Amino acid sequence: MVDVFEIVKRSEIMSHIRSCGNKATELRMITILRSAKIKGWRRQRPVFGKPDFVFRSERTAIFVDGCFWHGCPRCYRCPSSNEVFWKNKYKSNRHRDKTVSKTLRSMGWKVLRIWEHELRDDAKVSRRIRKVLNRCPIVQRPKRNI
Repeated sequence: MVDVFEIVKRSEIMSHIRSCGNKATELRMITILRSAKIKGWRRQRPVFGKPDFVFRSERTAIFVDGCFWHGCPRCYRCPSSNEVFWKNKYKSNRHRDKTVSKTLRSMGWKVLRIWEHELRDDAKVSRRIRKVLNRCPIVQRPKRNI
């Protein structure tokens, strides 16, 4: 598809778009956390790197990384137009992710990064979160008839 704007105008338009989270992935993660009965998380907390989910008492930050924007090794495909820009963008995003994770870890935080495509497997995601939080899975006990 041909862009209706010139390169300079498109660049200006795109520069005004600010990251405030991907609603679809974050809502999916909320569904997973709630269905797994994992409690204690908060969103939009003033923590370095702006994690998507924060467990303050466990000092754990969870990032849900979009496969396209963060360059998932499994899913990422570089757009064929303006390849140089996209390669640099991907590279800077990955560098920022590593810096944020390293900084949080040096501050005593545990960091968990979950790829967008991993959200398809609720059980796997909830196991990973429980493992990082050092929480046992909830065992459903059979009801007794009295």
